[in-house]
Amino acid sequence: MDQVHLLNEARDAYQVAITTSASLRNNLDAGDRALRSLMTQMEQVVNAHLDEASLDRKKPEGLKVEAIRTNGEGTVPGGKFVP
Repeated sequence: MDQVHLLNEARDAYQVAITTSASLRNNLDAGDRALRSLMTQMEQVVNAHLDEASLDRKKPEGLKVEAIRTNGEGTVPGGKFVP
């Protein structure tokens, strides 16, 4: 019976720990929700900016490639020069 007061102290400490844990979890959850909200907003702003940037750019024009021939000389497949 000499140890009963220690059991009461342990129970009280346990209750404090449980209450503190719940409070900490609530704070962490609130912070997580705020961070997710900010990340969503940032993603929307970046996507809008990238969409604007892509609309401002001109599409590249297609290139027309032709073989160059001089004095009746030409090339054969494989890039070798034929006189």
